[in-house]
Amino acid sequence: MNNVEILLAGYLFIFFARVADMSLDVIRILMLMRGKRFSAAIIGFVEVTIFVIALNEVISGGLNDPGKIIAYAGGFATGNYLGIIIEERLAMGFLLLQIFPAKYKGDKYAQELRNEGFGVTSVVGEGRDGERNILFVTLKRKNLNKAIRILNNIDPETFYNVTDAKSIHGGIFPQKKGK
Repeated sequence: MNNVEILLAGYLFIFFARVADMSLDVIRILMLMRGKRFSAAIIGFVEVTIFVIALNEVISGGLNDPGKIIAYAGGFATGNYLGIIIEERLAMGFLLLQIFPAKYKGDKYAQELRNEGFGVTSVVGEGRDGERNILFVTLKRKNLNKAIRILNNIDPETFYNVTDAKSIHGGIFPQKKGK
C-alpha cells in the first residue's frame, strides 16, 4: 500500500468506526428507555470500545489532519442517522394512542380497531363543543402504522396523539395470522 491508500484506509476506518459506535449509541439509549439495563450495558461496552479506538486514530500524530476530523464528524452524523433508521425498523416497545374522534364517530373507530385486534378503551370527556368520546389504545410500536391507516380510512382529519409507554401489564394486542 502506498501512502495515499494508507491515509484513505485510515479515514475510512475512522468514519465507519464512528458510524458503528453512534448507531450503537442510539440503540443503547433505546434499551435504557425500555428498561433493558443488561442489554444497554453490553451495547455500551462495545460502543465505548469502538469510540476509544476511533478517537485514538484521530488524535494519534496530532490534530493536524483535517481529513481525520472530517471522517470523525461525518461518521458521527451518519451513525446518528443510521441509528434512527435501525431503531425505527426494530420498533421495540409500546405506545399509547389517544384518539379524539369527531362527535358520533367514536363507536366506529372503536369497532374498526377492535376488528383488527386492538384493545380499545373509550371514556367520555368534555371538549370545547361538549361531550365526546376519547379512545385509548395501547399498542406495539410495530402496529402503529396499521392503527393510523384505520383512523385515516375513517376520517383523515382525525385528531390523535401518540406517546411512549415505558412499561405495560396485560392488555389486548393484535395477533399474527394463524395464531
